[in-house]
Amino acid sequence: MAKLRLENVTKIYGKDIIGVKGISLDVSDGEFLVVVGPSGCGKSTLLRLIAGLEKPSEGKIFIDDILVNDMPPKDRNIAMVFQDYALYPHMRVKENIGFGLKMRQIPGSEIERKVAEIARILQIENLLERYPRELSGGQRQRVAVGRAIVREPKLFLFDEPLSNLDAKLREEMRTELLRLHDRLKATVVYVTHDQLEAMTMGTKIAILNKGELQQIGPPLILYNKPSNLFVASFIGTPTMNFINGYIENGKFVSNVLTFPVFTQQISEPTAVIAGIRPEDFIIESEGEYWGTVEIIEPLGSELFVYINVKNKSLIVRTKPNENIKKGARINFKIILEKVHLFNRDDGKRIN
Repeated sequence: MAKLRLENVTKIYGKDIIGVKGISLDVSDGEFLVVVGPSGCGKSTLLRLIAGLEKPSEGKIFIDDILVNDMPPKDRNIAMVFQDYALYPHMRVKENIGFGLKMRQIPGSEIERKVAEIARILQIENLLERYPRELSGGQRQRVAVGRAIVREPKLFLFDEPLSNLDAKLREEMRTELLRLHDRLKATVVYVTHDQLEAMTMGTKIAILNKGELQQIGPPLILYNKPSNLFVASFIGTPTMNFINGYIENGKFVSNVLTFPVFTQQISEPTAVIAGIRPEDFIIESEGEYWGTVEIIEPLGSELFVYINVKNKSLIVRTKPNENIKKGARINFKIILEKVHLFNRDDGKRIN
């Protein structure tokens, strides 16, 4: 497999349209990096730069410590799986999978052997004689993945490959791709806008916004220690609750909640934003805070409860509770050591 390194990579279109700006990151051999962010943040541009379909305006791209800025895509030994599958409609499944090998003039017997092996790994042996129009969305995606891995490339690039599938099939395909990664020990860069996909699939996650890298690291680090407001709001479902306030006399003070804080890194008073994840509220009768239930979203094993606290709506994640009813008053407390603080001026995390 391959190592990937980007050094201060920037892509500018036209006069001042920024695709990506100053991105530096490392992907280790065998790592599964997920690049995530909202639409238009530069995810696909970054993937195209790695693949060689775009040339960076500035910066350097290395694959296995070899500078590839001017190397054409065909020489980078990269396989790319697209959102729309891009299968050849006039070819059967086995011909689609083996097409890249045929273009490389691999002997026919070797192509047949490799196609059969890939079909067995992806459990599509019974589909080899079918045409793409005869396949479901999930089956087409498996064929597209098979066409990529049969070449045994150094690096796999996935551009939102599951976005066209329904929710259940996406869940199944996520599991299949992870199993495949474990089996092949492949180096993967996987682009998605779905933070759930990012959290469940990536050994490391890179979060982009407006073309800039916001934070990169293991999923739980991003979840528990987001570097800024954008990362905090993007990672986690339901999203983190945010409350404007001040640090005064060792306390967070606002017109919604007031509580002690554990930081000595800022002068007082300082304008901050407190971030509280929905699961870091605890509903109990002796809780020092209270609010009125506005909306209840039952999800079977848990509830999402929207509570109005002094005209501020807060989302609470809790276990099913028959006593929680719309319009009812409920008391709660906060797990103070899990409160996140952000500087209101620049949005950066205060440890």
